[in-house]
Amino acid sequence: MADQVLEGSQPVDLSKHPSGIVPTLQNIVSTVNLDCKLDLKAIALQARNAEYNPKRFAAVIMRIREPKTTALIFASGKMVCTGAKSEQQSKLAARKYARIIQKLGFPAKFKDFKIQNIVGSCDVKFPIRLEGLAYSHGAFSSYEPELFPGLIYRMKQPKIVLLIFVSGKIVLTGAKVRDETYTAFENIYPVLTEFRKIQQG
Repeated sequence: MADQVLEGSQPVDLSKHPSGIVPTLQNIVSTVNLDCKLDLKAIALQARNAEYNPKRFAAVIMRIREPKTTALIFASGKMVCTGAKSEQQSKLAARKYARIIQKLGFPAKFKDFKIQNIVGSCDVKFPIRLEGLAYSHGAFSSYEPELFPGLIYRMKQPKIVLLIFVSGKIVLTGAKVRDETYTAFENIYPVLTEFRKIQQG
């Protein structure tokens, strides 16, 4: 939580974030290739922070506390790391998992580390008329409140999916680099202000 307090108290660079709002990164999904075949059963038996139920899922699920993350480790040597709050933390966590696998006696390497998805969120602090937004941006929007309370907005450039809620809360997913998250939010912000719900008082 300390990072967020620090971020919150730092002045926002308005040349990069004209809205004055900086989306907070909530989850980073990364992949890496350990480049060796793994015996998942042996890993599950030896590592205390691991679970393996091959009938349910073909990977070992391993967790570490710092950075607080979860890894899916496959017999092929491929690994997926989720839960980190920054790109650096995701890489650090992936390295820690690789080290654990090495200590269990496997010749694990650290190849092709890649950020696959960045999930960010923010709050514009005003309610939004989702029906109006969906109607005027029909090509990008899908809004079916009976199925899901948020409007799903598929931005083309950058290629980001935004979940927009009537409360003004926004979730942005699909970025490979954090600047795509920031750009997507700055692109949508004027649209959100246009469809701001005026409170009846």
